[in-house]
Amino acid sequence: MAKTLLDKIWDLHVVKSIDEENDVLYIDRHFIHEVTSPQAFEGLNERGIKVFRPNLVTATADHNVPTKNQNQPIKDALSKHQVDMLIKNCSEHNIEYYGVGHPKQGIVHVIGPEQGITQPGMTIVCGDSHTSTHGAFGTVAFGIGTTQVEQVFASQCLILKRPKSMKIEINGVMQKGATAKDLVLYIISKLGTKGATGHFIEFTGSTISALSMDERMTVCNMSIEMGARGGLIAVDQTTIDYVGAKTEITMHQVNTWKHLYSDYYAEFSSSHLFNASEIGPMITCGTSPDTAISLHNKVGDSKFNSKKSLKYMGFKSSDNILGKQVDYVFIGSCTNSRIEDLRAAAEIVKDHKKADHVHAWVVPGSKSIEQQAIDEGIAKIFTDAGFEFREPGCSACLAMNNDKIPSGAICVSTSNRNFEGRQGDGARTLLASPILATACALEGKITELTDYIS
Repeated sequence: MAKTLLDKIWDLHVVKSIDEENDVLYIDRHFIHEVTSPQAFEGLNERGIKVFRPNLVTATADHNVPTKNQNQPIKDALSKHQVDMLIKNCSEHNIEYYGVGHPKQGIVHVIGPEQGITQPGMTIVCGDSHTSTHGAFGTVAFGIGTTQVEQVFASQCLILKRPKSMKIEINGVMQKGATAKDLVLYIISKLGTKGATGHFIEFTGSTISALSMDERMTVCNMSIEMGARGGLIAVDQTTIDYVGAKTEITMHQVNTWKHLYSDYYAEFSSSHLFNASEIGPMITCGTSPDTAISLHNKVGDSKFNSKKSLKYMGFKSSDNILGKQVDYVFIGSCTNSRIEDLRAAAEIVKDHKKADHVHAWVVPGSKSIEQQAIDEGIAKIFTDAGFEFREPGCSACLAMNNDKIPSGAICVSTSNRNFEGRQGDGARTLLASPILATACALEGKITELTDYIS
């Protein structure tokens, strides 16, 4: 019987089928951070239970940590308490912890792949919706709630209903200046934030095959913004080469991974086909990720923009998005803080200066990426242009730390969500790729990429 990639991985991890809909699923890797783990640890402690398999749990601090002066104590009392509790809990339960200053510390969805922890065929969970990022490696990876975090701690398993499967195929070559971020924003703008609810999306087609692993992670990261449980991409030589460069792998593993693709006759619950030639640089203009439009469109051309959204953004339907003033630019988050993102942005910045009125922050996704950017001279390119090159963390993606965008300010952000108040109370967020965000910082307004790409 022909199987989808989702079914292949799922079936290999079923410990027991409870009934026709629900399975006990074994979890290969559990990532945790300081925000969604404290209550789960508390639940274990109240019942006198230890973490069942601590060697399969990886912990890091990322959401609440400051991205400046990380060598100093955390000033915010709540943030400090959450980080301190993670340190305490990891110590008591014998869990490896990558804390602030640790050479392996970083955003939870960035460090797994770069440390070689994320490997094809796995089931991966974390108390964070963008765990879907790991799906780029042919894994079934998804976010879980605090109660489920506790369940995995206690048993290394979850009781789950098998998701539906969706195939999204993209073929061809994108327009000049378009990136993986534009690709996924384009798809979301077509399907909406509820278009994949209840599904795992498998991204396929020649456009996907041509992407690097960093780019594939960007696409899978934002599958959540379509309402999906997760996204995944079949394993190919690009996947194997990436993992092999991060950790030692065997021929047995490679031979197993080569079967991680959907069979030709596999049936999906639904499917969509897109032509990459229609995809150019995109930017959101509302308060949900499905409001992305082409740079040449008017704000009202987004079919998902509402009157409430337009009022919050201070835009009119007849407004052109080009030329809108930009106050802040944020390059970072689990979506676009990897070394390829920083390299691409640095190419735009080179030999230029940011606009005087723009505050521009570059926040690498991990200590490893931070050091690599320094070694390659990327950090200096940014600082010479007036950008702030900061230390790793989730930063202005969700404003659970000190990196907040002021009320009323417009921020072009490489993060994944542009909800009301996401980057700070009253902040107005426009999602874009690293290269477009960088060009906007230089011009001080939403701009074309024509003068910055060859």
